[in-house]
Amino acid sequence: MTSPVEKTVLVINCGSSSVKFAIVNPQNGHVYLNGIAEALTLPDARIEWRFEGEEKHNADLGAGADHNVAIEFLNTKVLAANPQLLSSICAVGHRIVQGGELYSEPTLVTDEVEAGIENCIPFAPLHNPAHLIGIRAARKAFSTIPHVTVFDTAFHQTMPAVAYRFAIPEELYTKHGIRRYGAHGTSHYYVTHEVAKELNVDVNNFNVITCHLGNGASVSAVKNGMCLDTSMGLTPLDGLVMGTRCGEIDPSVVFFMCDVLGYKVEQVREIFNKKSGLMGISGETSDWRGITKGYLAGDEKAKLAFEMFCYRLAKFIASYYVPLGHVDAIVFTGGIGENSYLMREKVIELLPEVFGIKLDADLNKAALSYLGGRGMISSADSKVKVVVVPTNEELVIAQSAMKFVK
Repeated sequence: MTSPVEKTVLVINCGSSSVKFAIVNPQNGHVYLNGIAEALTLPDARIEWRFEGEEKHNADLGAGADHNVAIEFLNTKVLAANPQLLSSICAVGHRIVQGGELYSEPTLVTDEVEAGIENCIPFAPLHNPAHLIGIRAARKAFSTIPHVTVFDTAFHQTMPAVAYRFAIPEELYTKHGIRRYGAHGTSHYYVTHEVAKELNVDVNNFNVITCHLGNGASVSAVKNGMCLDTSMGLTPLDGLVMGTRCGEIDPSVVFFMCDVLGYKVEQVREIFNKKSGLMGISGETSDWRGITKGYLAGDEKAKLAFEMFCYRLAKFIASYYVPLGHVDAIVFTGGIGENSYLMREKVIELLPEVFGIKLDADLNKAALSYLGGRGMISSADSKVKVVVVPTNEELVIAQSAMKFVK
């Protein structure tokens, strides 16, 4: 493993049953360690990690091991075996899904900030509780260095009221904070700046539609570096068709399921979050690779899932001409966005001809991030540039954390 010559940041991303971690050089994005602890609180809790230049390692954490056990293992077992790397860590950056209106920029963790994240739990009930567990465990394990929170919702705080307000009684917003917050802000911010560099333009004079497409997916309209609209709403359930999330849906479906079909609210929440989207449509899988395989094989359900995903995305892209006025570029990122040339082809085909967006078929097929591909995939005569940019949320979090290092 290459020894770090600069200060590094430990980036932590806690899910409900997982802890993703990486040690990153915030200057150049160099990754010295990455890994994940999975199946936490379950009988087969485990952790795997890989130092740069080495084979992957793995270990059992013990039945029922939680986030605290995982982070303690990372500190006392994984990092203890590499004291030089451990000593290079000068900050810990935490990804937080929901910061509400409380946080519009990276924030140094204090007890008060923890309380603020806790107050936002109703807006991200699947995410924020896990983030808090991770923060508390990491503050205990790495108690002598600053901990910094980076909020997925922060980038979207520049949206105007016309975009973030819902057409419901005002007091539901003013008293209870019910509004559009968005998510994936760290990724939308990163690819916005990266595509501006790619095209050699000033990000402050540049209109772009950013499409973050993975198991969770969202699209944003960004004008002069500021978000004007985004597809996710009060929670990460709204907007695009996702792996297991339904996305945009008539609210009356909830009333019908509860009042007519006899479902409980908790059952509806479970169905919309974990049994819908690509999984619900296909009846087989939430994995885009499986959906694509079925689509190419002529499976009717997989075909519908594939086409619904593309149709919903194309509709959002087209609608974002309203807040932007004109569009300079469309960016695809995330696991699906970076690697599914068929999806990109279908989405661009669905956009109206008047937009003048044209793909270069060869460039599009070559731009697969898992093969090292990226960059321009539109033809020379396209009115709008179409670009594939691999996202790097860890780098944004690391750079944000370094702002608090003296």
